[in-house]
Amino acid sequence: GAFALLIAMGQVFLRKDTVSYNSSISACKTRTGWQMALVLLATMDKAMIEPDAISYNSAISTCEKNAEWQRALFFLAATIC
Repeated sequence: GAFALLIAMGQVFLRKDTVSYNSSISACKTRTGWQMALVLLATMDKAMIEPDAISYNSAISTCEKNAEWQRALFFLAATIC
């Protein structure tokens, strides 16, 4: 899926950026995908890529679709501060 594509980008020396991470996070809307979306969001920081409003919105949407309201509110608060 989208996560495998993001990993493959690093293996063929394609530069990962905010857009590629945001696309991967958005693709994680399945029942268990919300956990991967949060991992990807955390990985952005380690990769020295600044999450933007779309990053947080995608994570919030993924949490919302999976009834993870407390996590969604956490990310909403992060976008405000």
